[in-house]
Amino acid sequence: MLIAACKAKRAKHPLQVGDIAPDFSLKDENEAIRTLSEFRGHNVALYFYPKDQTPGCTAQACSIRDGFTDLKEAGITVIGISYDLPKSHQKFKEKYHLNFPLLSDTDKRVSKLYNVSGIWFPDRVTFLINKKGRIVKILRDVSVKDHAREIIAAFSGQQNE
Repeated sequence: MLIAACKAKRAKHPLQVGDIAPDFSLKDENEAIRTLSEFRGHNVALYFYPKDQTPGCTAQACSIRDGFTDLKEAGITVIGISYDLPKSHQKFKEKYHLNFPLLSDTDKRVSKLYNVSGIWFPDRVTFLINKKGRIVKILRDVSVKDHAREIIAAFSGQQNE
């Protein structure tokens, strides 16, 4: 009952394709403050994931790592967000040689802003944001093993100015 009430509350103001992606400031794996606005002028895949070092999240991160060259050639910057602490992100990045920033949403503020906050973990959702900061696609049912290719295909089907 509590979970259903939380999901109903989140659904009141969901972000939609065409909305400007809300800006935020979060610490990365090195505890540097990163903002979404610093990536303005780039196509961004902002992906929320449940937890570092878990099987599905590791497969998803490694898919992005392995597809990094193709993502870069397509002009796409990837940013991962979970509730984990920067130290956890740092260990995760080092262990799997991840080549993109991981941000810590420890107070769940950004996950709530994007309507993906769960009680213990954020929902696995990827927001595709164009160079002007507008959401052009929301990927909710992602393939963790093929996520890089999904991101590229979804962006290639959009008008990205």
